[in-house]
Amino acid sequence: MSGLLALLDDVAAIAKLAAAQLDDVAAQASKAGAKAAGVVIDDAAVTPKYVTGLPAARELPIVWKIARASFFNKLVILLPAALLLNAFLPFLLTPLLMIGGAYLCFEGAEKVWHLIVPHQEHGPQQATTLDAAHLEEQRVKGAIKTDFILSAEIMTISLAQIEIDTVWIQGLALALVAVAITALVYGAVALLVKADDFGILLSTKTDFGAIRAIGRGIVKSMPAVMAVIATIGTLAMLWVGGSILVHGLSDLGWHFPYEQIKYAAKLASEAVGSAAGFVNWFVTAALDGILGLAAGFILIPVVTVAIAPVMGWLFPEKR
Repeated sequence: MSGLLALLDDVAAIAKLAAAQLDDVAAQASKAGAKAAGVVIDDAAVTPKYVTGLPAARELPIVWKIARASFFNKLVILLPAALLLNAFLPFLLTPLLMIGGAYLCFEGAEKVWHLIVPHQEHGPQQATTLDAAHLEEQRVKGAIKTDFILSAEIMTISLAQIEIDTVWIQGLALALVAVAITALVYGAVALLVKADDFGILLSTKTDFGAIRAIGRGIVKSMPAVMAVIATIGTLAMLWVGGSILVHGLSDLGWHFPYEQIKYAAKLASEAVGSAAGFVNWFVTAALDGILGLAAGFILIPVVTVAIAPVMGWLFPEKR
């Protein structure tokens, strides 16, 4: 009997340990996912354009194709690569993270620049001469490439936020982030791309005037909703990208930008009192975003004048 009780005690202790470790996984995944918010919002804002102009019946299948590839990118390619890099070449994480942060700053600043200097849009919506099947294939390939870059950012940012060194906890936390973020992004994208159809359905298939008015309101509001999402995505990219650069520079030994932003946020939070926490976050995010925008503006000519021509010369088939 005493042996059975001892066994039950051991089982209970193991269960408590497992529960505590699962709590660690959930906590680390939550923290890591929150830091990747800027990339997530931009991913959700970018993806709907890849189904624009295609038959309505193909919208959800296309979203599923991209989502399936995103799961594969994160779980099969990027997760093992991130863990191996963290285990054997950890000194490369900060520079790689900063390269990703610079990419986010460039993307965000380029969108701001295009608002200042309007240009003709190139990309999925311009390929009107292709047949539907070819256009769909082209769109899916382009979306998967974009998703891979954003997924690499998500996984790298997430790994950098995990504070527990146990490999299996890191792996489970990253897997949880990958599954949750991908489901969230492409679930939201599916809702966005079908919102117009849902609004039309409400406005034409019911006898209730109030419901028809709601349907018409959904259809009319979707352009504004997409514009708001795109704006939030741009701001989030600049904030996250700037934050990555500031923290990376501090990790590499140049503490001035980080310390000055921290000092400014502290002064602002002390001046307001009750909303100190929010003000501290807002000032930090705003200054990170301003630095991110400045870095992005610096990178625009570098990319367009130097990097893009070199890539075009190395990969002429991608032009």
